[in-house]
Amino acid sequence: MVSRRHLLELAGLGSALGGLAALTAGRAEGTGELADRLQNHAGHLMGVVGRVDTRHFDPAAFLRSWNFSLLPEAERARWYRESPRPGGTLLREYDLYAVDREIEIAPGVFFPAWTFAGQVPGPTLRASEGDRVRIRFVNQGSHPHTMHFHGWHPPEMDGSLPGQQVMPGDEFLYEFDAEPFGLHLYHCHAVPLKRHIHKGLYGTFIVDPRPARPPADEMVMVMNGFDTNFDGDNEVYAVNSVAHHHMHEPIRVRVGELVRIYLVNLTEFDPLNSFHLHGMFFEVYRTGTRLTTEEVTDTIMLCQGERAILETRFRYPGRYMFHAHQSEFAELGWMGLFEAV
Repeated sequence: MVSRRHLLELAGLGSALGGLAALTAGRAEGTGELADRLQNHAGHLMGVVGRVDTRHFDPAAFLRSWNFSLLPEAERARWYRESPRPGGTLLREYDLYAVDREIEIAPGVFFPAWTFAGQVPGPTLRASEGDRVRIRFVNQGSHPHTMHFHGWHPPEMDGSLPGQQVMPGDEFLYEFDAEPFGLHLYHCHAVPLKRHIHKGLYGTFIVDPRPARPPADEMVMVMNGFDTNFDGDNEVYAVNSVAHHHMHEPIRVRVGELVRIYLVNLTEFDPLNSFHLHGMFFEVYRTGTRLTTEEVTDTIMLCQGERAILETRFRYPGRYMFHAHQSEFAELGWMGLFEAV
């Protein structure tokens, strides 16, 4: 089997051989053309070859969607409904299914995932502080699964104990108030926990404060990794599952507009993951449970399950790189671009 170490070694060998060929050709062609050839073989062109089929799951669309907002209204109502409650809150009702599904995480690289709603990450769920959340969870997978939400809820809604596992073919109704406000997550809590999370059973759960945060261009980024040969070591890293997707499709933002990133780390097998933004700094609201912050940086490190809200305004037009500041993660897929216009 090919490990990630072998992949990196092969990539380095390819660059070295390309550089050698350019050097040999450059002796006859002059230093100007030599520089161009060497640049073409440099790591600045890092990224996968080819494109992933995004007809089923599009990372660019997932980035700015929650509560099944991508679907036409009639179809959306099958999976998400909301109705008013006394006091100005809402009852938010969801139908979520656990399904075994093969997903494409890099061009031609498929992963046998366990999913919520057939996708990894699962759909982003979003409510306002004090709303009632009701989730009908149906396990159509091949293993026992649960849903465990970070936040406040009664113990019987925790989805973590042996008696709370939902067997294949069964269903369970989770119901609780959306509290406290902040950036949370949900994931399967069946054992072995590391396998159920790594296989893809996780998603983001946003609880907005009342009153809500200022308007912004909002986006959800879930940092994740995939162990394609099941040796306990990830071969592919990404934000929202598809390696280097935003190197090919930069995320468009507007100069001067407030950008709010809901950043969640659900990378298994690595104790830490990180986010680094080039050319800019951002304010950090860890866990999103406070409305003020004193942390301003260009790099943040998160343990598994940690999350943070990042806010920034791009000062200049152009392309800004973002990536994990573990260089190996970046080379194996966790890298992208913002395009400020």
